[in-house]
Amino acid sequence: MFKRLTHKPWTWVPTLYLGESLPFSAVMLISVIMFKDFGLSDGQITVYTGWLGLPWVIKPLWSPFVDNFKTKRWWILSMQFFMGIALALVGFTIPTSYWLQCSLAIFMLIAFASATHDISADGFYIIGLKEKDQELYVGVRNTFYRIGMVIGQGGLVMLQGAMSHGLLGNQTDSAVQNNIAWAITFAIIGILMFVLAIYHTISLPKVETPLHEKFVLRTQLIEFWNTLKVFATKQHVITALLFILLFRLPEGLLTKIVPLFLTRGVEEGGLAMTKVDFGLVYGTLGVIGLLAGGIIGGWAVSKWGLKRCLWPLVLCITLPDIVYVYLSYVPTDNIWLIGSCVCIEQIGYGLGFAAYTLYLVTFSRGERSTAVFSICTAGQYLGGVMLPGMVSGLISENVGYQTFFLIVMVLCLVTFTVTALVKIEKEKA
Repeated sequence: MFKRLTHKPWTWVPTLYLGESLPFSAVMLISVIMFKDFGLSDGQITVYTGWLGLPWVIKPLWSPFVDNFKTKRWWILSMQFFMGIALALVGFTIPTSYWLQCSLAIFMLIAFASATHDISADGFYIIGLKEKDQELYVGVRNTFYRIGMVIGQGGLVMLQGAMSHGLLGNQTDSAVQNNIAWAITFAIIGILMFVLAIYHTISLPKVETPLHEKFVLRTQLIEFWNTLKVFATKQHVITALLFILLFRLPEGLLTKIVPLFLTRGVEEGGLAMTKVDFGLVYGTLGVIGLLAGGIIGGWAVSKWGLKRCLWPLVLCITLPDIVYVYLSYVPTDNIWLIGSCVCIEQIGYGLGFAAYTLYLVTFSRGERSTAVFSICTAGQYLGGVMLPGMVSGLISENVGYQTFFLIVMVLCLVTFTVTALVKIEKEKA
């Protein structure tokens, strides 16, 4: 009875996608705040953490291996146990003289494990659920992915901020207290991942037979090459590629700089938010706004079609970026005003990203749709997250936050241009 109950989709779909978002938040978002705390410049932070995004860009290269070796359930459990240990180990690097090199090396290992987990989790979702249940639970998986982000960049950052100011009392050096608080924070993330791994050994159904066929590299390379040919010969591939790579350029520049802008001191041009306030505003309210925007955007496209909704949603993802121009020129310590601005921008981001994602799905339909979609997502991460994220800190360091946010607004013209060029077929009634 218990075994049958634990294999119900509602017992494992939410926690599976919670386990997908927690390590991503740790590697790509929480690390930004930690490195800022330890005195790194914007340029150093964005370059270092930008490289950590590489595994998500190149994961289509090793996804065939994940598909053909062991089972997706085995990969999910293995990666969750590994990430639990690795995340806890990050805290042990902090007191060492090589903390930066050690933490970056561990973060990169976690990033590869997390990208591998994404491949296996998404595949397991497809084979572990009936087609009707896949449609039913798509909102659940997206919601719990965002809840994982709220826990990570919201709750845990707030906890670290609270601990760093009150963990050991006023008699302890503030730097030591901050280091201990970060070590405890990553230990907590590691424990959460470990608990999820133990739970999933019980709750994940066994829906596959292990593959005993030998993994032949030549065969997989041929398969990947054939997928590239399918991608390259699709109709309107040039404009589609420009759209995939450049649509998210402004948001890609903002992603890593906004947390730094919100938490840097006033003398550095920032808003000097505490980590507790940052966790509440950006990590909680912002993520809720992002989730709400995604839900509304998906509903709008399903009701009126992508072709009719595209331009309104493009305006939603670009124009609200102006809130950061306002905050940089009219700085304030009013947490509710800052929170309102962040929430407006994140709702707009969610709305626009829904249209972008649905375009990728539409473009990928046809021969080898799953493999083509993985190439599309790798391209959007390369052009919309990794590369702009890496250069964003170098730009903000040289021109300041005010000019940086103005540059972002100007680059919204790139989004408008690729949107005007892209071809979208009219949906059939």
